[in-house]
Amino acid sequence: MPLDLSDESQYDRARLRQWARGRARSSGVDRRDLLKLFAAGAAAGSLGLGAAGTAEASATGAAEKGGAAGAAAAPTAAAPGTVKPLPPELFTIRGTNAETNFAALRDTGPLTPIDRFFVRNHTVTPRLDAHDWRLKVWGDALTGGPVEFSYDQLRALPAVERTLFIECAGNGRSFYTTQQGQQVTGTAWTLGAIGVARWRGARLSDVLRRAGLARGAVDVLPRGLDDEVVTNGVNLGRVRRPLPVSKALDDVILAYEMNGEPLPPDHGGPVRVVVPSWIGISSIKWVGDIEVSGQPLYTPWNTDLYRLFGPDQPPQGSAPLTRQTLKSAFELEHGATVPAHRTRLLTGRSWSGAAAVHRVEVSTDGGVRWQRARLHDAPHRGGWVRWSLPWTPRATGPTALLARATDTTGRTQPATTPHNTQGYLFDAVVHHQVTVV
Repeated sequence: MPLDLSDESQYDRARLRQWARGRARSSGVDRRDLLKLFAAGAAAGSLGLGAAGTAEASATGAAEKGGAAGAAAAPTAAAPGTVKPLPPELFTIRGTNAETNFAALRDTGPLTPIDRFFVRNHTVTPRLDAHDWRLKVWGDALTGGPVEFSYDQLRALPAVERTLFIECAGNGRSFYTTQQGQQVTGTAWTLGAIGVARWRGARLSDVLRRAGLARGAVDVLPRGLDDEVVTNGVNLGRVRRPLPVSKALDDVILAYEMNGEPLPPDHGGPVRVVVPSWIGISSIKWVGDIEVSGQPLYTPWNTDLYRLFGPDQPPQGSAPLTRQTLKSAFELEHGATVPAHRTRLLTGRSWSGAAAVHRVEVSTDGGVRWQRARLHDAPHRGGWVRWSLPWTPRATGPTALLARATDTTGRTQPATTPHNTQGYLFDAVVHHQVTVV
């Protein structure tokens, strides 16, 4: 029985087999170099060791190291190459990245203000002029030759507007170390590598059809205009990661506005890809060209990176990651001091890549008892819900606040997350430590 390649998980399993048999094509990197990276990731996974040479770890600068030491490393004073201000009350700097301090989102409404939206850069933010920007659509799965779109031509296409989160696959990574005692590599995010914005742009499907999409198209590969990434002596080229054509034709946006403003440089301006509910690496910033292929495509960002390796994973690693997972976060500083016998309103946000969150429970005693929180937004897939619960602490001393979400698929955040060496997709209930005085 043939596989239904519109099904994402079946598609990725088929593509992985095709790659292993040499029937998929590497994009922009010598196959031998790509095999080295792939083998390094698989070996690290089978041995349970950190993949210390990943592009995510090395491309973010010398200040960012992997493993437990990386989770404990002090942030640097500034993120090199960013454009917008990154004040310490709003952000924690992590190499070339800036993590939103979740407490700074309290009272900000359902959208993340642009001045508080996290920054994930592999290199530095390029400064691009919308007037000079062009999008080239090319490849062997077009009915004609390459087609170019200017910024004005893209904006002339029918526009869509959707409220969606973008979240790094490594969001929550540090809790593998601090909460589960496991070594991982990469940026030591807590829970602030996520933001929700109102994105406006053209449908990728409209662009592909105008470019002459052929019936035999398999993969769609957007590529960024930021600097090339070099790791372990291998030039990986510009950041790019393929989408199955079924996803590209479904709900993907080429966004040129964010929260009603022209897309800012740090967030991919003048145009970026927005892939609803999928890990952030899929939402390529500063998109400059899109390859449309009749063969499966592989890049470093879906071979050695953005797959799960480790003793709790398949021997050769998982299929390339697609959907984001389920999380909750308090809008309160970690380690905060809270006065006893005084009622305060605990607030936070929960989200899921699979479905809308419809229930959030909170424990104020380390998980002994749970209370249902009040939701303040209509649940919808691709966004988050804000919630609150009043709390009057009685006993003094340290305690842990816990929040766990359940989405409409029936999935609830677990107590632990299966380990993977690169620290992706942490979805366990986080123990938010506070002290009552």
